[in-house]
Amino acid sequence: MEYAHPVGPLHLLWLLVAIPLASAAILLLLGRAADKWGHWLGVLSVAASFVLGLIFFIQLAFLTNKSAEQSLWNFIVVGDFKVDFGLLFDPLAGVFVLLITGVGSLIHLYAVGYMAHDEGRRKFFGYFNLFVAAMLLLVLGNNYVMLYFGWEGVGLASYLLISFWYTRPSAATAGKKAFLMNRVGDAGLAIGIFLMFATLGSTQYADVFNGVGALSSTTVLIMGLLLLLGACGKSGQFPLQAWLPDAMEGPTPVSALIHAATMVTAGVYLIARSNPIFSANTALQTVVVSVGALTLLIGCIIGAAKDDIKRVLAWSTVSQIGYMFLGVGLGGGAYALAIVHLLAHGFFKANMFLGAGSVMHGMHDQVDIRRFGGLYKYMRWTWITFMMGWLAIIGMFPFSGFFSKEPIIVAAFEREGWTAWLYGTAALVGAGLTAFYMTRLFILTFHGPKRWTDDIKEPHESPYIMTVPLMLLALGSIGAGGLLATSIPDWLEPVFGPEPHEVEPVIPHGVITALSLALTVIGAGIAYMLFRNGTAEQEQPAGVVVTAARRNLYTDAVNEAVFEKPGIFLTRALVFFDNKGIDGVVNGIAASVGGGSGRLRRLQTGFVRSYALSMLTGAVVVLGAFLVIQLGWFS
Repeated sequence: MEYAHPVGPLHLLWLLVAIPLASAAILLLLGRAADKWGHWLGVLSVAASFVLGLIFFIQLAFLTNKSAEQSLWNFIVVGDFKVDFGLLFDPLAGVFVLLITGVGSLIHLYAVGYMAHDEGRRKFFGYFNLFVAAMLLLVLGNNYVMLYFGWEGVGLASYLLISFWYTRPSAATAGKKAFLMNRVGDAGLAIGIFLMFATLGSTQYADVFNGVGALSSTTVLIMGLLLLLGACGKSGQFPLQAWLPDAMEGPTPVSALIHAATMVTAGVYLIARSNPIFSANTALQTVVVSVGALTLLIGCIIGAAKDDIKRVLAWSTVSQIGYMFLGVGLGGGAYALAIVHLLAHGFFKANMFLGAGSVMHGMHDQVDIRRFGGLYKYMRWTWITFMMGWLAIIGMFPFSGFFSKEPIIVAAFEREGWTAWLYGTAALVGAGLTAFYMTRLFILTFHGPKRWTDDIKEPHESPYIMTVPLMLLALGSIGAGGLLATSIPDWLEPVFGPEPHEVEPVIPHGVITALSLALTVIGAGIAYMLFRNGTAEQEQPAGVVVTAARRNLYTDAVNEAVFEKPGIFLTRALVFFDNKGIDGVVNGIAASVGGGSGRLRRLQTGFVRSYALSMLTGAVVVLGAFLVIQLGWFS
């Protein structure tokens, strides 16, 4: 694809990143002087970027080649390695900009009320703005180095926000876990970028995509796997998914921003942006599809066994991002389908996370759904808006999730051979499981008998500054899917190319749709029958499957056995070697010199007679040695 220079308002493309970045700098540098108004600056900065993004999006629609590239300055110039600090605004970047700033603005507005009594609210909004600015740079960069720059900025901001309440040991640990696990993926992405320069001499998107055809299949496979490793880290996909549920230790608006509009969508964006690389190798596509199918099932199974309202939603994100990976792995027209689901997911997942925060606000920060029940009577707006998100995420017709997820399931059945049955069945089973555990969450939270703890007299609805964003996001949960499904594939055609010739799935399209809806109704019905009267308040003996799910299918135990414990052993061995070996030698030499000099110092008495005796003794020794040699006693 050839990119044009910006015209008209697009010359101000850099402001999309600069405005929230400048706001973050002001809030973090002014300190307490910004406490009274800093949160509003944080909201307005993201809202301003949304307005600009909408203007640029409309202008882009009237451009012939549907793209604009802006080079601001030379970022790196070392020999033949040259990287511009440049931005690219095309259909793919445009939809991500609107998602990040649009949904992000509503989450920022909600956070004004949610963080109203937190002493660090100004600092929180500074980190929040930094998060948005980094994500915007990630999706707007015109080369992989700029993407990586924003990628690391997102990682830094997520660490600061997840561990925002760092005095809590669980929050501090969760922040470190997220940071360290993402470094694994980031290392893969960095090596992949190095490989691009080594083989193609450039990291510019246009140069890389035009040169992929000249690379060997092995090189393309290795490059793609390295990019996939980075994507799995940011998007919480197998085997790097363990950090994402623990990230719930941060304030609820952070969870909403990470799961709906920023961090976890970055991996999907990376694969979608790199579609010429992934489409060039069928084995690579199969790996991506396999990761997506496996992860969506892992997220469903674990989510069904969790009792923390935010952790259930977190595992649902792991699962829904799995559907997106399934889509981008299928390639062809499914690239656009994955983006449609990503955008629709942004609405209903932000809606549900903020709804969970509203429930916590009314229930004194409790998170155990076994201690809820009957809340629909006391939190009407939260209940109605959360219901819209619930119906959307389970894929119930005619809500947005149906229009965005069902086409991915159909596309999975369009693969050749037995793999169509494998991946298509996984997607269908995931739909049924999603309906089960999300209905369990909804019923236990808002319906059934009251199961509140004694300290809660009567829950209360959240203030309008929190419920109005919920209402707007609920509207997106209702209608966004159908609107996006009919418009986004054509809009993204300049990025992904025209849709390939339609392939008939192994079973008719109508049958797949009927099966998907049937499994959704069955899963929701089973959950309703099991939990309509609440659940046991005390921990009950569980079967093998439930126990495994509560322990995250033992993935944490595997990580500890394979990586943590060997790492601890190696560290302790190196510390022992350093202390006893290297330090032992150095300290031994120092002790010998010190001890010897101490003993020699005793000879320095200051008495002339002692020195004369020493000289006489030395002279006698020298004379004796001379005589021995002259007399030839050793000959």
